[in-house]
Amino acid sequence: MRTILFLLEKEFRQIFRNKILLAIILLVPLVQLVILPLTANYEVKNIHLSIVNHDNSSYARGLITKITASGYFKLTSLEHSFTDALRHVESNRADLVLEIPSGFERNLVRENRQTLFIAANAINGVKAGLGTSYLNTIIRDYNQELRLSISQASPPSPVIEVVSSNWYNPNMNYQLFMVPGILAILVTMIGGYMTALNIVKEKESGTIEQINVTPIRKHHFIIGKLIPFWIMGLVIFTLGLILGWAVYGIVPVGSLALLYFFLALYLIAVLGIGLLISTYTETQQQAMFISFFFVMIFILMSGLFTSVNSMPGWAKVISWLNPVTYFIEVMRMVVLKGSGLRHILPHIGVITLFGIVFNTWAVINYKKRS
Repeated sequence: MRTILFLLEKEFRQIFRNKILLAIILLVPLVQLVILPLTANYEVKNIHLSIVNHDNSSYARGLITKITASGYFKLTSLEHSFTDALRHVESNRADLVLEIPSGFERNLVRENRQTLFIAANAINGVKAGLGTSYLNTIIRDYNQELRLSISQASPPSPVIEVVSSNWYNPNMNYQLFMVPGILAILVTMIGGYMTALNIVKEKESGTIEQINVTPIRKHHFIIGKLIPFWIMGLVIFTLGLILGWAVYGIVPVGSLALLYFFLALYLIAVLGIGLLISTYTETQQQAMFISFFFVMIFILMSGLFTSVNSMPGWAKVISWLNPVTYFIEVMRMVVLKGSGLRHILPHIGVITLFGIVFNTWAVINYKKRS
């Protein structure tokens, strides 16, 4: 026990001696937590739209007004030919083109139908898909309004009314969805990077050989390397929760004790990955590149931005082997839904297994390379 305390004293002295490193560990994640949720958003607005209006009627003008008033579209130009509108797409001044044919109002009144033409710049597939979907929804709503105005004189027909209720995030605030996930990623990055560089730094400075000739046991050495950053991870997570409450008004619905219990297990697993990387590498550059490789996979295949259920089968297998996936799920379940212990027991079991495997592997591999 005394040996571990000496090692912990040494590690904390090194951390607090480097003021720049301490600022990076504590301040950079908090700045990212403030900025990233404001920019990471699936909702696309200010889509540049060019309209070709061949029918200068009240119906056509009403449709244009409804589209521009939606807040999703920014009217780039009103043209009289599709060729002129297409030039705006080719010069990246427009994302979509809506063509209203001549006789638009006449055909709606007489024949009760009319076809519109939409062209989308699909270089950015997400923007094109969402923009077309928004435009179709607005046109459908406008069509319904016209039908109601035309059929006011006729007897009312049966109508099915659908009333939706949004649970856990009633106002559909995207930041409530993103902040817990981004906080999980930041804790992962700090824990993974710092521990991956830690043992390698001892190798480069030559102090690892001095430690190896001492009677310190190898698992004591690994524990001494793990605990300081485990504590730092808890501190960063606490500051992140406070910042999330102060900036975004996010208050966890579920138990904070349960959240910290899972975090404690999760940090052991993530720090074990970093320690494992540091036992395989000889320089800090090697450790940084390998850590960056795994962190990028962890982020992109964790369900932070894209639902795991929408991934192909092989990607789902990788996400199941990704500890970040389970932490993001638990964060959203506890913070937004108020899930209890019985709901996250499978996640606890998997993370505990990850922690045992990675840390045992790190200890064994360090013995082989010492």
